[in-house]
Amino acid sequence: MELRNDQRERNHFHWRLVTALGIVLLAMCVLLGRFFYLQVIQHELYQTRAEDNRIKPMPIPPSRGIITDRNGVELARNYSAYTLEITPSKVSNLDKAIDDLASVVEITPKDRRRFKKLLDESKNFESLPIKNRLTDEEVAKFAAQSFRFPGIEVKARLFRQYPGGESASHLIGYIGRINDADKKRIDEDETLKDNYKGTDHIGKFGIELQYEEALHGKTGFEMVEVDVGNRAVRSLRKVKAVSGNKLVLTIDAKLQQLAEAAFGDHRGALVAIDPSNGDVLALVSRPGFDPNLFVDGIDPISWRELNDSADRPLNNRAIQGTYAPGSTFKPFMALAALETGKRTAQFGFNDPGFFVFANHTWRDDKKGGHGWVDMKTSIVHSCDTYYYQLAMDMGIDNIARFMAPFGFGQKSGVDLPGEKKGVLPSPEWKAKAFRDPRQKKWFGGDTPNIGIGQGFNTYTPIQLAQAMAILSNNGLIFRPHLVKYIEDAASGKRNYVAPQPVGKIELKQSNVDFIKDSMVGVNVAGTGARAFANAGYVSGGKTGTAQVFSLKGEKYNASKVAAHLKDNAWFIAFAPADKPKIALALIVENVGFGAEFAAPIARRVLDYWMLGKLPAEPAPIETPANPYDASDPDTATPHPEQDQ
Repeated sequence: MELRNDQRERNHFHWRLVTALGIVLLAMCVLLGRFFYLQVIQHELYQTRAEDNRIKPMPIPPSRGIITDRNGVELARNYSAYTLEITPSKVSNLDKAIDDLASVVEITPKDRRRFKKLLDESKNFESLPIKNRLTDEEVAKFAAQSFRFPGIEVKARLFRQYPGGESASHLIGYIGRINDADKKRIDEDETLKDNYKGTDHIGKFGIELQYEEALHGKTGFEMVEVDVGNRAVRSLRKVKAVSGNKLVLTIDAKLQQLAEAAFGDHRGALVAIDPSNGDVLALVSRPGFDPNLFVDGIDPISWRELNDSADRPLNNRAIQGTYAPGSTFKPFMALAALETGKRTAQFGFNDPGFFVFANHTWRDDKKGGHGWVDMKTSIVHSCDTYYYQLAMDMGIDNIARFMAPFGFGQKSGVDLPGEKKGVLPSPEWKAKAFRDPRQKKWFGGDTPNIGIGQGFNTYTPIQLAQAMAILSNNGLIFRPHLVKYIEDAASGKRNYVAPQPVGKIELKQSNVDFIKDSMVGVNVAGTGARAFANAGYVSGGKTGTAQVFSLKGEKYNASKVAAHLKDNAWFIAFAPADKPKIALALIVENVGFGAEFAAPIARRVLDYWMLGKLPAEPAPIETPANPYDASDPDTATPHPEQDQ
């Protein structure tokens, strides 16, 4: 029988007690260590988290910068109003909620369509407007019933407005709600990410898009203490938003409106430039559209009307429309001939009314020809035969080489997005443009039509206006621009778009003077004389009538072709002749002869700019059944076209 060992039990008890005490001490050390880690080492982190739960930063979106014309006329501005907005994620049944809402505030079918479109495009956004610009009465009615509509609230917003409506819509552009694509682009750019918090709109088109960074401004913020229900209790700190900068454009709003009205219901474009500095004085594209439709999100019906219209009102014809320039190309051909020594001013011949090359015949616009034709006569009376032969004598390489510095076939660099290049034809261009090996080669028969501004030539109206500005300014080149200066919203400092020359074409002044004098002759005794009779100032000009499809040997009869296949009317001009302060180019689509339809518009524009003269009634141009029935002998002739 084993006897109890008291001493051993005491020893066991002692070790158990020591072990337990050690465990307790170790646990206390761990707890103290953790406490030290949380309270000392991680103090700032947890203090920040606590502050984050208590304090919320609220972004303050800036007021977008305004846009004015050169005389201070507002073209884009802001105003504040209330909007009724829905947060879709907080509403279980959207259709029912909107139906119920309609019993309190009028919700039109257009409001519903626009909301649905915004919902489809902006699914990631917190709240979307169902109705904008609420009246005080509507705000009061909703406020009294707001408990019935969780997820729906009234917000105060700044709205963009374009007071001119359709006027200058293509150059001013518009803003629209930030969509998923915009948001992705903003999130990927660290410089933009924080600055667009709280901002719902962004530039989408025109100047609004091109100068988005300058117009947007700098977002401010307010640190707000909130309660457990996330309701604001008090404001702790506030950093004001900085408004967007003010843009002052080079255009004259009155000149712009006058030119737009002169087009009437016709499609076309006009660009007027100050040759001495590149200021764009007017940039017209007709028809236009109302940019206000896009600010709140355009409804589907209005969008379809604009997008599906055969007149393509959303297309900025001034910088995106590419057209054959017709006879407005001839003064530049004549200058090329003088500069390259292919012609003298005195060289002439008896015009038979046609040109023959390799058994093909190209006809003049005047049956029987113009008689004796020298260079000045060829410009004043727009003799095609002269330029068929000249183009062949110069060769396509020389033509392309001379025309490129004038900006033909190149973007002008105007400060608008989406500009097209057009085509300055050359053998290299043709080799790249066509897939069929049989069409890649430049043939001799391709060249004569180049001389009269037909064939593969296609240019934008702003390219023609820029070329006219360079010629009238004796070869000195300024980049055309629409913004005169940007006024800093904070300091008021003006940053001017310095009108520095960007190049100079070395030309003999005597040659330039001869061409300009010949263009003065156009408006005195040539195809522009009727439109510029008794003008009260001396101007130079050139008409153009450009076909829009190949006749393939058939004779042109305006009364028998579809409206969209009728000729385009062109006119280029500068004034005053001795020291030009305006150069322009304009096109009227599918109306016929340039002298009949384009020159009168140029006359109204120059009258206003030179004399301050406004037309009593901006009578739109009329389209006769057959533009070649006009009494001008030059118009009552067959259409210029190659006989096969």
